[in-house]
Amino acid sequence: MIRTLLVRGLLYGLLAGFAAGAFAFVVGEPHIDKAIALEQATASTEAGHSHGAGHSHGGGNAHEHGEEVGRGTQKAGLFLATALYGLAVGGVFALAYAGLRGRVGPRSDGALALAAAATAFTAVILVPFLKYPANPPAVGDPETINDRTVLYLSMIGIGLLATAIAVTAGRRVPGGPWARWPATALAFAVPVTVAIVLLPSVDEVPDGFPATLLWEFRLTSLGTQAVFWAVFGTLFGWACDRAAGRSRGVPA
Repeated sequence: MIRTLLVRGLLYGLLAGFAAGAFAFVVGEPHIDKAIALEQATASTEAGHSHGAGHSHGGGNAHEHGEEVGRGTQKAGLFLATALYGLAVGGVFALAYAGLRGRVGPRSDGALALAAAATAFTAVILVPFLKYPANPPAVGDPETINDRTVLYLSMIGIGLLATAIAVTAGRRVPGGPWARWPATALAFAVPVTVAIVLLPSVDEVPDGFPATLLWEFRLTSLGTQAVFWAVFGTLFGWACDRAAGRSRGVPA
C-alpha cells in the first residue's frame, strides 16, 4: 500500500509541479523581469556615478563577466525546478499520508488528502509567508542570506509544531465540533502569533523600490504555492477515493 501511495504522490506531485510552473511563468515572470530591469538600471546609475567620480577601474566588472545564466534559460529551468519540487513534496506527502490514514482526520481517503494538503500549505507555506514573505531580485542583502534562511526555516518548524499542537488539542477537547474546532484554531493561532511577534523582522527593501511590484511578486509567489497544493491535493484525493471505491467493488 505504501508503495502505491508513494508512486501516486510522485506522479501527482509532478503534475502539480508543472501546473505551478505554468502559473509562475504566466503570472510571476513579468514581475521578475521588472525587478531585474530595475536592478540593472540602479546598477548602471551607480556605475555611472562611480565613473564620474573617478572610481572606475578597467571599465566595470559587470560587463566583463556578463550574465551567468540568461533569462531564457532561467524561464525554461523554472519548469524543471517546479517539477523536481513536486516530486520531492509528493513523495514526502505520500509517506506522511500513509502514517495519518486511519489514525487522524476524516475517514474518507479523499477528504483526508484534501485536509492534509490544506494543512501542509498552511503550516509550511502560509505561516512563514506571514512573517518572511518572498522578495524579488534587487531586494535583500546577500550577506544576510544565512540568517534569513534560518529564520524562515524556524517559521516552518513553528508552523509544523503549531499543527501538531492543534491536532492534539482538537482530539482531546470533549464535546462536539462546536467545541473542538475553536480549540483547534486557538491552539494553532497562539504559537504562530507568538512567533510572529517575537522573531526579528527583516526589512531589506531598498529605498525607492516600487511597493506595488514588491507585493505583486509576493502574492504571485504565494499563489504559485497555492496552485501547487490545490492541484496536488485534488488529484491525490481523487485518486485515493477512486482506489477505495475499486477496493469496495464500486464502479469508477
